[in-house]
Amino acid sequence: MNARVQPSVSACPACAAAPSAADLAERAAPAGARLLLSVPAVHCAGCISSIERDLHRMEGVRSARLNLTLKRLSVDAAPEIDAQAVIDRLDRLGYEAHELDPGTLSMTETDKQGRDLLMRLGVAGFAMMNIMLLSVAVWAGASDATRDMFHLISAMIAIPTVAFSGQPFFRNALAGLRAGRLGMDAPISLAIVLTVVISLFETLHSGQHAYFEASVMLTFFLLAGRYLDFRARAVARSAAQELAALEVPRAIRLEGGAEVPVSVADLAQGDLVLVRPGGRMPVDGEIVAGRSELDRALLTGETLPVVAAPGAQVSTGEVNLTGPLTVRVTAAGRDSSLHRMADLVAAAESARNRYTTLADRAARAYAPTIPLLSLGAFVAWMWISGGDLRLSVNIAVATLIITCPCALGLAVPAVVTAASGRLFRKGLLIKDGTALERLAEVDTVVFDKTGTLTMGMPVPDNLDDHPTRALSVALALAEGSGHPLARALAKALRDRGLDPAVVEELREAPGYGVQGIWQGEPVKLGRAGWVGATHAATTGAYLCIGDATHSFTFTDALRPGAEEVVQALKAQGKDVWLISGDVAPAVEAMARRLGIPQWQAGALPQEKAARIAALQEAGHKVLMVGDGLNDTVALSAAHVSISPATALDAARAASDMVLLGRDIGPIADALRTARSSVRRIRENFWQSGIYNAVFVPVALLGYCTPLWAAVVMSLSSITVSLNALRLK
Repeated sequence: MNARVQPSVSACPACAAAPSAADLAERAAPAGARLLLSVPAVHCAGCISSIERDLHRMEGVRSARLNLTLKRLSVDAAPEIDAQAVIDRLDRLGYEAHELDPGTLSMTETDKQGRDLLMRLGVAGFAMMNIMLLSVAVWAGASDATRDMFHLISAMIAIPTVAFSGQPFFRNALAGLRAGRLGMDAPISLAIVLTVVISLFETLHSGQHAYFEASVMLTFFLLAGRYLDFRARAVARSAAQELAALEVPRAIRLEGGAEVPVSVADLAQGDLVLVRPGGRMPVDGEIVAGRSELDRALLTGETLPVVAAPGAQVSTGEVNLTGPLTVRVTAAGRDSSLHRMADLVAAAESARNRYTTLADRAARAYAPTIPLLSLGAFVAWMWISGGDLRLSVNIAVATLIITCPCALGLAVPAVVTAASGRLFRKGLLIKDGTALERLAEVDTVVFDKTGTLTMGMPVPDNLDDHPTRALSVALALAEGSGHPLARALAKALRDRGLDPAVVEELREAPGYGVQGIWQGEPVKLGRAGWVGATHAATTGAYLCIGDATHSFTFTDALRPGAEEVVQALKAQGKDVWLISGDVAPAVEAMARRLGIPQWQAGALPQEKAARIAALQEAGHKVLMVGDGLNDTVALSAAHVSISPATALDAARAASDMVLLGRDIGPIADALRTARSSVRRIRENFWQSGIYNAVFVPVALLGYCTPLWAAVVMSLSSITVSLNALRLK
């Protein structure tokens, strides 16, 4: 059943959502404090749950949202709650935090963390290779003092390496223990430390075996998994920040006829501002003087510019095309429609970041059992051996290493990296580490029209119907205008090799078209009513030469692969929707052309998001594909989202994946790859489980030294990586 939604009378793309936006603002930015803090130690869904649940119990805190990708915590609290109180609360919970200035946010912190992990990984890898070389001499038969010397040299390399490279695990484990919780980093840290301690004990007592290479190898593989996971997350950026970047920082205020440049923050309701042609609207307001046309494609998805005349409403972010406008301010800065849209996007991003990955769910169930099993082995062997501390510690450490969740830590990053490489070669960039898992669950795909299924550029389709002299005059007039249709017409005529006619007294009438004198008679190119045409097409420009009138009609060219991807998605059993801000006839024609049974026209940004929310409340998992500012809220609200590389920065930032080329076809392949990726992840978990079922009893029975435990553990990690590479 088709859903026909006609465009709203309002020009404001967010005003129809004003009640919901206001409610959201009241909840997200109350009269009390809005605090923004960095929590660099968070790394999983368990951290989100622990922090938000604890802060919700804090008296005076209204809400708390943790963005895992950016590692930022937003807290809305009563006026008496300051940042230090929240920081102290998080410190007692085991998380270091510090307050951020929203005006000075940058990616520096994230870049520093990536360099730090990579440096520690490199140190661990270099040390591991050197210790392995020393171990060869021991394995070759070195004994007594020679063996002890090699063990001591290995200790001199391993101890500082582990102390330096293992810090990410040690810090997280210690913070968790202080807060009374046990995460995956606790058994990891215990395995590394105990391996070093028992190796040092054996070395000082001239033991035959030391396991320094095992501790460094363990650290290296775990850091590799952590770095891969970090890179998968670090590409994502905040769409809300990108939206804020679109706000015009300064405006021209009219004071007694004088033009005074001022900050937008200094504008008040009722002020008059001047917006010159080509400029972006700095405020929401009402036009009081001037006539022009407005490009709203980024805000509403409308293909054609709309007439701007006195009495019309304008919104922040719209582009003034042809004539100067005087606008009376109704809302500016944080009260503008663009800023309200940014608030909607921020809320949607926070909600989506609550997604719990397969690895997080497995880790919560698996991690607490590891140290308990190792402790049980130690106690049992102390009783069996009659108090042989060395034997009991060796078996406990071997058990701890065997059960160490290294393969579990690599299971998801290895698959995501392999799948990302495959899709990148096909022209699709994955920005978010959980996107593949979410994409595999999709059963409904929602497309925007303009700029997504189409190229977003009008193309004249009836040039052959006009004589050459008319085309030459049209080219001369079109090159004198900045109107999108005029530019498209001029480009098409230039591509045909035509030369412009000699048109004199060329001038543009804002909001109407271009006129001049050709061979002594008036010529006009513009709107139908202005040039005297009797019939107007949905998308067209009209040329008048004397008494003769010529009409140029336009179509928006389909994006390559559009027809194929819709058919491929339907073949996969997906429900396909077309939701656009464009007018109903254009949307209906596109839906019919591509075979999309369900469509909605005239949709404002919040209406797109509302439709997606309704689908997801009905149990569907929605993939949103869009490119404009009007799509950012929907992209953030969807279960997973994709935007073309030609999309607005804010839309690309809000999406989980970006199409690098013009072809939209890789979307269907991405869905197939996502399902294969989830199968590989589950296979890795099964391999890890089988590995533990086989080798844990061997370690518990005392038939495996810590060294062989590290070797077996490494083989498990390599197996996981090789299974992930099958995606290529």
